[in-house]
Amino acid sequence: MNGKADPRAEGEVTTRTRLERGRGALGPALELVHTGRAPTRAVLTSELGVTRATAGAVAAELEALGLIRIDARPSAAAGSQGRPSHRLSVADEGPVVLAAQVHADGFRAALVGLGGRAVATAPGCETIDADPAQVLGSVVDAGARLLRETGRRCVGAGLAVPSAVAEPEGTALNPLHLAWPAGAQVREIFTECVRAAGIEGPAFAGNDVNLAALAEHRHGAGRGARDLLCVATGHRGVGGALVLDGRLHTGSSGLALEVGHLTVNPEGRPCHCGSRGCLDVETDPLAFLTESGREPGPEGLLVQARSLLRDAYDDPSVRAAAEALIDRLGLGLAGLVNILNPDRIILGGLHRALLEADPERLRAVVADRSLWGRSGSVPILACTLDHNSLVGAAELAWQPVLDDPLRALT
Repeated sequence: MNGKADPRAEGEVTTRTRLERGRGALGPALELVHTGRAPTRAVLTSELGVTRATAGAVAAELEALGLIRIDARPSAAAGSQGRPSHRLSVADEGPVVLAAQVHADGFRAALVGLGGRAVATAPGCETIDADPAQVLGSVVDAGARLLRETGRRCVGAGLAVPSAVAEPEGTALNPLHLAWPAGAQVREIFTECVRAAGIEGPAFAGNDVNLAALAEHRHGAGRGARDLLCVATGHRGVGGALVLDGRLHTGSSGLALEVGHLTVNPEGRPCHCGSRGCLDVETDPLAFLTESGREPGPEGLLVQARSLLRDAYDDPSVRAAAEALIDRLGLGLAGLVNILNPDRIILGGLHRALLEADPERLRAVVADRSLWGRSGSVPILACTLDHNSLVGAAELAWQPVLDDPLRALT
């Protein structure tokens, strides 16, 4: 023996040491790529605050897990100097989660990969049984068929429902528009259906607007906001959600931001909650159809209301109805701005369409009725993601992987 160290062994030790140091950064690194905030290894290095070598080891580990793809030979941008950094993206053929959404006019199931990208979507159902076990069994069966057809690995499942979901029990406290019993054990039922279908990974359930806000914050109109307020009409009713410093604010037991029961018209329609003139019954699709003098048709209420607003806005009765709803919505938003002081508001469902129909009127109402609206001009934007509650349900299922990729996948 000549006493010289083997350089290959030293290199293996160095690589292993870098990887061990970076293992705690696997989750944060994956979230950065997942949300599009680290498109290159150079950005990843900067965002994580680690050395270039450690960032390289972390990225290589995530690629070995089948979660991301590293392009080691990216083309340089025109006019740029120096060697371009390796590009990072989610793996096209990586694992997926089962995402499910139930609403008043049916349900939908999809397989969603990292990056909020839908890999496959099942045809939607347009009828909802009064038995939650029957409905959730059907939606999981639809997802299981997608998994068999695509052959993809599934690492979890998430469900969005139009009800406040109490924690830690996972019960739907007020599924008013589904004819389900109050307190239905939706997470437990969903988990049992997922297990019965042979689908691996944990199962979760949450309120649809909460999940829409989470999806928009990570992938859509809410990206970059610190304190994000989301208000949306589903197929029936109105919901709200708040994201604070990147996390959903759900209160002590999951029931925060029940904005649908703010009173915006004291002499208005009776509400399911026992009050009168709530946002829930004054600014949802049924309210718009009624205000316009239209009868609900066979298609879903949200589809019918959007079509009416888009195709018949010049009709005086439709325009008057839209203006009435915009004024009521603006009054509700102004109250929320005074209380919450968000740095951005995003609107979904019919509210998005109302904003797009007359943005100046809505912004003027909010500014006129809110102290912070007058002084700070809170941006009011439309949600940008299709099926954002479904994407948000997928985010629930992806969270354990984002928290600890190694533990979740190995």
